[in-house]
Amino acid sequence: MHDDVYQMYLDEIRLIPACTLREEQILPLQAKEGDEEARKRLLEGMLHYAVELAGKYKNRGLLAGDLVQEANMGLIMAVDRYESGDFRQYAKTVMTECLEAAVAEQKREAQVSEELVARVNVLKDISAMMAEDLGREASVEELAQKMKMTADEIKDIMKLTLDAMSVSPDAEI
Repeated sequence: MHDDVYQMYLDEIRLIPACTLREEQILPLQAKEGDEEARKRLLEGMLHYAVELAGKYKNRGLLAGDLVQEANMGLIMAVDRYESGDFRQYAKTVMTECLEAAVAEQKREAQVSEELVARVNVLKDISAMMAEDLGREASVEELAQKMKMTADEIKDIMKLTLDAMSVSPDAEI
C-alpha cells in the first residue's frame, strides 16, 4: 500500500512542469511579497527537486515516501523563510537540514529500541535467575536492586513487556 501511494505521488508530480531558471529567480521574490499564486507555483515547480534530493538519502533508515515528505517540508520552510540570493541553493540547504535531522532521529530511535530490547532481555534473564535462587518470583524492588535501577525503571520495562515477565502477586506495577 505504501509503495502504491508513493508511486501515485511520483506520477502526479511528473505532470507538473518543473520551475524554469527564470521562475526560480522571480517566483521567490513574488512569494516573499505575498503573492500566493507565485508561492504555489514555486512549491509545485520545485517538487521534482525535492524528490531528487530525497533520493540521495535512500537506504539510510527511512522509507522513500518519508524522505520525500521531509524534503517537501524543507521546501515549504525555504519558501516561507527566503530572503534573498540563489533560491535553489537556499532550498537545498534547508531541505538537506530537514533530511539530515530526520535520518539522525531515526537512528536515535533505532538505538533506543535496541537498548530497550537489551534491557528487557537482561531483565528476563535476571528475573529467571532470581526466581530460581529465591524459589519464588522476585519483587520489583529486588529486581531494581539487582539491576542497579530504580523500581520505576523496572516497572516501565515491565509495562512494555508484561507478557514476557512473570511477577509475584505482591509486586506493584
